Amino acid sequence: MASESTTQGGCAGLLKILADETRLAVVRQLMDGPKHVGEINASLGLEQSLLSHHLKVLRDAGLVQSRRDGKAVLYSLAPEFESPTPGEAINLGCCLISFDDLSG
Repeated sequence: MASESTTQGGCAGLLKILADETRLAVVRQLMDGPKHVGEINASLGLEQSLLSHHLKVLRDAGLVQSRRDGKAVLYSLAPEFESPTPGEAINLGCCLISFDDLSG
């Protein structure tokens, strides 16, 4: 179920949230499946407080969800935004955001 902030802003609100490079990078990592906050942080190399801020914005928007996993926190895309083919796209309802592999 989408949060109040996503229903009020609709697709434009979600796109605005994802316009931030760090938040988009976090979402891109979660497209492959759930990750612990430590895994996300190791990959992005951010200060913990900055990563926490971006994760909170994504949670408040309803794009990601979190759950305790022992002493760690496990983050995943909210089910309504998952693509039928994990790792390929995020489904915002109004559009799909996909990423080309630009590495080669």
